[in-house]
Amino acid sequence: MRHRVFPALFAAGLVAVAGIAGSQETQTGAQEGAQAQATYQTMTPEQRAAATRAFLGLGPEPDKAAAARGTTLFQQNCAFCHGPQARGATGSSLITSDEVLGDDHGEHLVAFLKRGRPEKGMPAFATMSDDQLTDIAEFLHLQVEAVANRGTYHVLNILVGNAAKGQVYVTEHCTSCHTAETFVHIGSRFRSPEQLQRGWIWPVRPNDSEDSSKAIVATVKTRNGSTIAGRVTQVSDFRITLVDHAGETHVVEREPGVRVEIKDPLAAHQQMIMTLTNDDMHNVTAYLETQK
Repeated sequence: MRHRVFPALFAAGLVAVAGIAGSQETQTGAQEGAQAQATYQTMTPEQRAAATRAFLGLGPEPDKAAAARGTTLFQQNCAFCHGPQARGATGSSLITSDEVLGDDHGEHLVAFLKRGRPEKGMPAFATMSDDQLTDIAEFLHLQVEAVANRGTYHVLNILVGNAAKGQVYVTEHCTSCHTAETFVHIGSRFRSPEQLQRGWIWPVRPNDSEDSSKAIVATVKTRNGSTIAGRVTQVSDFRITLVDHAGETHVVEREPGVRVEIKDPLAAHQQMIMTLTNDDMHNVTAYLETQK
């Protein structure tokens, strides 16, 4: 049965799924977030769709063949009230309907559609066959999937930029931090152009046991004059948590007299994003894709 609390989870769920794909937080658990991000990015579209479906509690995958048959039936019998994609018109949207979300493959919706809700203006579809009503049910489930499951979104071709201009951008903006070797074969390191684009704009912060070069580090001078340096695992306006080179954890309150210097290897990418234009993004991606 599809998740009964989907309406409440919908907005939060999409944010959480997006977080799986792009979390760069410095709070405790950032390592796990980076691992989840890397895993999600390397999934096939089908795997991403299944993972998102499971996370949001959307239930079984809709039968697309049945949904295709149900499209015409829905347009003829239901769209004038609920809209062509069941998102609402003179009647309510069915995307968050309890009846729709409480059904998997028509086992509940068929009976509901047969009797209707005459007291609320919904007619009974008693003359339609069970197979026809099941097809309508699958159509509705597919609409829920289309709205909720970002893993099913089809990514269009993003290689629309000018590679020569992209090379100029890289030379002017990236070589102050990266050597030429950074870009050798970079196009072969990603499974798709969209992952390449996401990767160069906002690199994954890997598990520090594998690569500490992108870890956020800090030096803290305490009120008594001692100095603590190490990898940041948590930071806020009130305290900072560090793990030093010996593996010891230090929690320091950011009170008057405490000085904190933070160095983030990805800070330049944060600054770049503030000025990066669509043309720059497309041009650089086109250039890097040529570096096989």
